[in-house]
This record gives sequence, C-alpha cells and structure tokens, in this order.
Amino acid sequence: MSLNFTGFLGTPNTFTGYFESSDDQLNQWWYDGVYTNDMCTDTFRLSDTDPRRAGSPTLVGKLVLHDGAKRDRDPYVGDLAVASRTSYLSHDTSIATKNVLADIADHQRDDGWLPPASINNYTLPLYDYPLWWVACSYDLFMYTGDVDYISKYYPNLLRVLDDFYPSTTDPSTGLLNKQFGVANGYGDYAFLPRTGPVTYYNALYVIALDNAASMARYLGHENDASRWSARARNISVAMDALFDTSAGAFYDGSCGDVPCQTHAQDGNSLSIVSGVANSTRAKSILSYLSINHARPYGNSFYDNDVIGPFSQRVYAFISYFEIEARFKTGLADSALEEIRRLYGWMSTHDPGITTWEGIGPNGDPYEDGFTSMAHGWGTGVVPALTNYILGVMPQGPGFSTWSVKPIPGDVKWAKGGVPTPNGPLTVSWTRDPTGFFLSVTGPAGTKGVVSIPAENGTVSYDSMIVEGRMDNGYMSMAVEGGGTHIFTVKYQVS
Repeated sequence: MSLNFTGFLGTPNTFTGYFESSDDQLNQWWYDGVYTNDMCTDTFRLSDTDPRRAGSPTLVGKLVLHDGAKRDRDPYVGDLAVASRTSYLSHDTSIATKNVLADIADHQRDDGWLPPASINNYTLPLYDYPLWWVACSYDLFMYTGDVDYISKYYPNLLRVLDDFYPSTTDPSTGLLNKQFGVANGYGDYAFLPRTGPVTYYNALYVIALDNAASMARYLGHENDASRWSARARNISVAMDALFDTSAGAFYDGSCGDVPCQTHAQDGNSLSIVSGVANSTRAKSILSYLSINHARPYGNSFYDNDVIGPFSQRVYAFISYFEIEARFKTGLADSALEEIRRLYGWMSTHDPGITTWEGIGPNGDPYEDGFTSMAHGWGTGVVPALTNYILGVMPQGPGFSTWSVKPIPGDVKWAKGGVPTPNGPLTVSWTRDPTGFFLSVTGPAGTKGVVSIPAENGTVSYDSMIVEGRMDNGYMSMAVEGGGTHIFTVKYQVS
C-alpha cells in the first residue's frame, strides 16, 4: 500500500502573502507554518473525516481548515484563532475559515452555546470555544471586511454573549464560573480540570466582549456595544481578585474554597492581550513566565503540577498569545527568544518542517504516536512575525485602515506583503548604525498610521523632516494608501 499526500497548493493567485528577514531561521519557520496550514486546508469529505461522528452533510464539499492534517480531520473553531490568521496573511483562501465559522453558528444550541466542531454530531462540551467563535468572527471581519457574514450571524453573537455566558456567571463576583448553569464538567482546549473563577475564561471573555462591541458599533447597534464594553470593564476590575501579588501573576481557578496555588500560561498571557493587565502587571507576569515556565522546547502552560501533570507540556497554540503579549509589552527580545526555543525545537526534531499539536516531557510529542505533527493551531510564528516584526495590523474592517509598527528586536531588516481586499500592503524596513529606513505601500482607498522607532534621531517622511509627539520611543504619522511612502530616522551619533 502507498500513500501520496500533498498540502493545499498556493498558486500565484492564492499565495498572496510573504515574509523575509535578516534571520534565515525565522524565515524558514514562517514558511514551515504556512506549509503546515496548507496541509490542514482541504475539502471536507465524509471518507476521510474524523471517525467520531464528525461527518457533517452541511460541510461536505466545502473548503475548510481542519484541526490537523492527520488528526483531528475536523475543523475546530478554537484552532482558527491562530490558523486563520496564518491563512489570512499568506493566502487568499478566507472562505476556508468562513465556511467553518458559519457552520458552527448554524448549529447553535437554543441556550446560545456553540459547538466547537462537528465531532460527536456537534455536541462535544467545551466551555471556551464559543468565545473563540466570537474572536475568530472578529478576525474574519478585520482581515477580510466580510460585512455580510457579521450581519447574518449577529443574532448568534447576541445569544452567545447575552444568554449562554451570563447563565454561567457568578452573580456575586460577575466572573465566569463553570459551577453555574449547565457548564459544570465542560472542558476546554486542553481538557484541563479547572473550576472556580478561571483567569483564562474571564480574560478570553473580555476579548470576546470587546471584539463584539466593535462589530456592533460598525453595524449601528450602539446599545449592544455599550453594554458589552461596560461588561468587559467590570470583568477586568473583578479579575483583580484573581491576582497573586506574591508571585506577580494571576492564579488559575479554585482548589476548594481558595485559589489554586498554580499559575497558567493561558490566562496570564490573555490578561495582557485583552488589556486586563496594566503595563506594570504585564511585565511582572511575563517575568514570572520566563522564570517559572521556560523549558528547552518552549514555555509550559503551567508552572507546577497542582491540578495535573502539565508543568512539562507546551502547546504552540497558547504560546502564541504569550509571544504576542511580549511584543505588545515591548519585549521583542524575549518574544524572539521564546520563538527560537519553541520553533527551533520543532524544526530540529522529526518531521522538522511542520508545527506540532503539543510537546510533552523531554520535548517528545505529548501523546506519542497519537499526536498531530501538523497542526494549524501551532503556526503562530506566522502572525507573530508579520504583525509585529514586519509590523502590519488591520485597524479597520478589511484593512480599510491599518497600521505599520515594526518591533525589530535583534532583527536587522524585514520585508513582506500582506493581502487585503483592496490589494497588497507591502512593507520593507532596514536599520544600521546610521538610522532606521522604512518603506510602506498601502492599497488605494485606504488609510494608515505608520509608527517608526525614533529615539535619538531626526525623522523624515517622504524627505520632509517632521516633528511629533513620541510615545514609548515611537513617532506616528498618518498616511494615505495608493502610493509608496518613505520614512527615515537619522540617528544622532556622538
């Protein structure tokens, strides 16, 4: 018997994004991530779908982003939080994400809960994945500008946020707690035995509420937007009770009537990404993770084994959000260090060209031969490098407005292109002892803000010297799309 398999082939009209930098390893890992995602992008067929009652007639014949190339061959919505960003930044195949998100919404339960995937005939009880559906719907909106999608599924958004999650909220604290409502015993992305007010669930809730509020405002639903924004702020304040001041990081749920004496990578990372943690706490959290979670093959998602044998396990999925938190906090060097440990390990161990589902003790596949060695949720190196090293982010639906803010770390130069509905957005920057040089070409009909690291230098915008307010070492300038703009910083060398 023989097997002939190839990943989704990116032809010139679909392979529309690229990245290159002074670091050849980063370049290789970016394309390894894209290749992994290509292997997970396929037409949904009953003949090769996960056998655990995942075969769904409503998905047959549609392009989807599977969980993994081998297993699970079923599209899970939580995985799309990373895999879809990789897809948006490399290919013109957003339909693979839209098909999955729409199918999940079409199978919403009457109480507002959304299934994570078609597995078990859309009944696998996961608690966090409806929130990831909200976040992934927002990403689809921002990266592609698909207004028709968010308009059609806006009623689903209402039922998720105003029916299901309020029914699992502790009225005495305002925090999500699985012990309330129907969610007792529900799992999450890693099937962790967590109870009480878990930091991860609540930080993700804040992200979902803020994302939903942005979509509501765009559609003119101001009352919904205001309600969700206010709830997000109230949860952020309530989460202060979950912070362990002695460790400088958030606890992870309850053990009996007291906080579990353990600190999880997911909740702490998302507390920074969500804005729950201020800059002081963010730096404290990231310092704690660096000291207590670092392993030779990445950062583990627990510091100890209080709730189970998890202190040696690494998921590239959730590590992406820690890496993102490091970039957002301005700690590019530590973000790159973590990338190099994590992706360096996977790239130097069999199969060497794909990103894994999970890494266990001693750096081995965490579930031995059952582990997926080509998992789309492990491709976070792609959005990390494009969004932060290259510096390109959507700020309005479909990149109608955008930002370019390179956070170089030790990278000497980078260039790349990002596909948008109005054409490519291309960026190239380099630096040397004399200055920083940045070129940006935005699509016609769009607007952007370019931020350039400008400490101790004279800034020029299209050959004109400019003066502006500095913010954390950056100067920002508004630009119009439809042409190429050149920005330079000439350092003042003593």
